[in-house]
Amino acid sequence: MNDEVASPPTILLVDDEPSILSALRRLLRPQGYKILMAEGGAAGLALMALEPVDLVVSDMRMPEMDGVQFLEQVREGWPGTVRILLTGYADISSTIAAINRGAIHRYISKPWDDNDILLAIGDGLQRHKLEQENQRLAQLTQVQNEQLQDMNMQLQDSNAQLHSVNDQLQDANGQLASVNQELQDSNGQLGRANEQLAGVNEELEKRVQERTQELQQTHDELSRSHAEMALAHEKLQQAHLQLEENFALSISVFAGLLELRDGSVSGHGRRVATLAGRIAEALNLGPAEVLDIHNAGLLHEVGKIGLPDELLRKTVSLMSGREFELYKRHPLQAQAALMPLARLHQSALLIRSQHERVDGKGFPDGLTGLEVPLGSQIINIASTFESLIAGRLAEKVFSTVDACKAIHENGAQHYDPEVLAAFDTVQAALALESAADQELSASELRGGMVLARDLLSPHGSLLLPAGHVFSSALIKQVQLMDQRERLSLSFFIKKPQDPRQAAKKAQHA
Repeated sequence: MNDEVASPPTILLVDDEPSILSALRRLLRPQGYKILMAEGGAAGLALMALEPVDLVVSDMRMPEMDGVQFLEQVREGWPGTVRILLTGYADISSTIAAINRGAIHRYISKPWDDNDILLAIGDGLQRHKLEQENQRLAQLTQVQNEQLQDMNMQLQDSNAQLHSVNDQLQDANGQLASVNQELQDSNGQLGRANEQLAGVNEELEKRVQERTQELQQTHDELSRSHAEMALAHEKLQQAHLQLEENFALSISVFAGLLELRDGSVSGHGRRVATLAGRIAEALNLGPAEVLDIHNAGLLHEVGKIGLPDELLRKTVSLMSGREFELYKRHPLQAQAALMPLARLHQSALLIRSQHERVDGKGFPDGLTGLEVPLGSQIINIASTFESLIAGRLAEKVFSTVDACKAIHENGAQHYDPEVLAAFDTVQAALALESAADQELSASELRGGMVLARDLLSPHGSLLLPAGHVFSSALIKQVQLMDQRERLSLSFFIKKPQDPRQAAKKAQHA
């Protein structure tokens, strides 16, 4: 039995309308499938040549290569892939052609019913799985039949040998008769030998008891060794967790290096990472993708370390043509700096494409549409928002409302509609959370209070993370530091929840 976790089924969606592809992706993503998308038959065939696909959903009417031609080539190149036709036309001749030439497993009419298409895809994947299992069992049966034939030949050879041995045994019977007499004579000798063996047996039993005691001692020692190994394993796990925490802390420290150099707004990278993580969660991305996006947010400006000091402090809108060309190299420099770290490979790819646009006018690669990674779009929209409200992109500082309006003015050229919708959802949630926070000075802190936002030093260093619970001892240390350094720190504290409201929320949940 294979103990490895089975990879999720891969589904390829082919349609010349991006809105149809986005709708299907939203419908199928919660099912745990791996989704690939192509805006035409040629692009779909290119994707299938790169990685295996379990099921294809194709539109009928597409330019250059229609659904019948595309599915016919899929049948020839990948006969085991399940094929489903999606059509908005009641064209019986096209449907018959798709059945005859593309050997489709099912066709679905537009507009579709979500349950129908989910059931059709589920049935198709189950059929694909059963066909693969049937092939495996057929191969296994053939191998077993060949083994049985070999065994049968061996049995026939053995039978011939047994006949020969039987003849030899009959000849030996006569010899045994004479030997029998000799054995009877030997019985008397054996009787005497038995008496001697009895004494030897007692000695052997004594030795067995001694050996058993030695084995028991060895077993006890092994048990102690096993307990020590279990303790060592637990310490290794603790060390691994500590390494993970140290790695995350190292990323945070590394992200703050550029801010210390260029004198930009403290904590910019951390705020971008936090906002990007919230947007990724609103899009229901997996934990690994959310972590890659968070790390990319922390390090999205690390490539600027190689830029001149005067360019670092210059607003983007005021850069000359030559300065902007130099500025556009920072995503590539960031990727080159981070690629040696295996844990940050995916984050480095997201940082490279953070300035790409869905209309193809971004840099450095001029990607367009679905080619722009979703994580890169999330980093871009979070960085743009934080830079607008900090005055880093224009000559003025935008309010939160004005920054959101500015993003939406050209949003369709920069982002996927899903990213914009998730950004709006997160902004609405942040507004409610901000209204629930209360700002206190160090002298107003009390034990048990919970920090609502990250506490940063004037230089952007993280002093305390959001969610930290204040103890009496920590409060004394903070108040002493605040007085000695004359920092006048502000602490955003979560307001205590009314127990009756909490109970109502629990009932609704």
